[in-house]
Amino acid sequence: MKRTTEELALGIAQALYDKQAQDIRVLDVRGVSTVTDICVVASGTSTPHLRALQKAAMAYLKSQDEAHYRLSGDADSGWVLLDAFTVVAHVFAPEARAYYDIEALWKGAAEIPFTPRA
Repeated sequence: MKRTTEELALGIAQALYDKQAQDIRVLDVRGVSTVTDICVVASGTSTPHLRALQKAAMAYLKSQDEAHYRLSGDADSGWVLLDAFTVVAHVFAPEARAYYDIEALWKGAAEIPFTPRA
């Protein structure tokens, strides 16, 4: 069964949480962005952690039959972007997240509550 866009975004957020991502935010950018509906933003603590977060998000997308997504950046650059069209996930090293300040770009977006499952 295909998930809604919001369910897909929250599932990505959970996959990131399960790998100890930090400061996870889910932003509804519909009406603010012309390129996607929801942005998931999270931080990792190191290059290996960013790789693990990237793999977790990709595995989640594959488990949901979301085989059509694009990957940009890499853990070595401090920023990984997974574009699943209606949901985009940004996974940053803390320094890159502060520098790019994606949340300020989407300051008009509503935040979708994310309550992680233990």
